[in-house]
Amino acid sequence: MLEDTMAFILEAEKLKGIERRSRPPGLSRRENPAEHSWSLALMAMTLTPQLAPELDLTRVMKLVVTHDLVEIDADDTFCYADQSGKAEREHAAAERIFGLLPTALEQEFWQLWNEFEAVATPEARFANALDRVHPILLNFHGEGGTWKQFGIRAEQVEARLSGLREDCLPLWDYTQTLIHQAVAKGWLH
Repeated sequence: MLEDTMAFILEAEKLKGIERRSRPPGLSRRENPAEHSWSLALMAMTLTPQLAPELDLTRVMKLVVTHDLVEIDADDTFCYADQSGKAEREHAAAERIFGLLPTALEQEFWQLWNEFEAVATPEARFANALDRVHPILLNFHGEGGTWKQFGIRAEQVEARLSGLREDCLPLWDYTQTLIHQAVAKGWLH
């Protein structure tokens, strides 16, 4: 059982070799999903007590740490790109990657991943909100980053925030300020 768990942990190290589109502010290289998940965990630790103290912080942390493990096999899909086939690729990846774990842990990881994907609970809604807000932070503080690189429009960014106003009004207000400033700076059209 311990060997299986260690094999899974070593497999998860492969996340560090996958590239996302966003760049951490001040760096020329692209972010990887392991860094992204760590950033979401840090956001969860600091923002959950402030913005959603009624939520189970441990659950939110587990959701954000688990949600991108499938990218080891499925790779990162740019949020503004065609999403066709993504669900199938990620499900196949989850089968293989979570299958490395002992049965009880495998079931827990499946449950966490499905909960995040389905946005099925208040914790999953908050975790998804953090996942959508993080790239906005990187792009804004990276002087437009991938928004400029790929010609992203403000409407596309706002569409990614669907439901955020209902799920976490303070985060919605914060992102709206960043989006309006990005438009004024010419980083979004």
